[in-house]
Amino acid sequence: MLDTMTAADFPSDAGPDDTAIAARGLMLSFRNGKVEVPILKGIDLTVPTGQTVALLGPSGSGKSSLMAVLSGLERATGGTLDVAGAQFAGAGGAVMGEDELAAARRGRIGIVLQAFHLLPTMSALENVATPLELAGMPDAFGRARTELEAVGLGHRLGHFPPQLSGGEQQRVAIARALAPRPALIFADEPTGNLDSATGAEIIDLLFTRRGSSGATLFLITHDPALAERCQRVLELADGRIVSDRMGTSPL
Repeated sequence: MLDTMTAADFPSDAGPDDTAIAARGLMLSFRNGKVEVPILKGIDLTVPTGQTVALLGPSGSGKSSLMAVLSGLERATGGTLDVAGAQFAGAGGAVMGEDELAAARRGRIGIVLQAFHLLPTMSALENVATPLELAGMPDAFGRARTELEAVGLGHRLGHFPPQLSGGEQQRVAIARALAPRPALIFADEPTGNLDSATGAEIIDLLFTRRGSSGATLFLITHDPALAERCQRVLELADGRIVSDRMGTSPL
């Protein structure tokens, strides 16, 4: 049975400025030859602005697929979806194209992945500043420097990814995601490539940086203890949300 919160906890009638994510009947499927394979099977979800949300679920449940659709990395195949003030998928099957989704993500959404995805031929400073420059944001290098200093890498600005530890690379990735001051941060198993001690430091840093900006955080994890640090915990199984409850120690 789906555990649900009251309307007062997660108001479904919140206005656009109060809602980070609004999904109704969200679907995702892939074609394998002549067979249509469903991945997401009608997701209904409203996330208020500023909330921290954890998504749990077994391997193959659709967690990463849901994050990909909500963050605009993957196009929905059905339903409606509004994210950070942009309509990613609308009624009647209207869905943004890939270029439109990329433009809608810019400045609105920050993404931190398990794999750091840093450019090895660019310094830490360049890895953070270059996306800001491409987005036309002012003072890209100044902003990048400030964000790297905030994650404790002010002394590593000129170092290249191969010269950085795994934890340092993930700090660069966090700085890159947060430098545009996004309203919404997605993190998909951000400690998956790190040892437990370094992973704990990265999670503390992620929550601290999110708290300072007031952004909404959507965190995918396999760790129930980590999930409980969020205000809200969702559980996904077979492409459907099967539980929606408060975390035990919300931040």
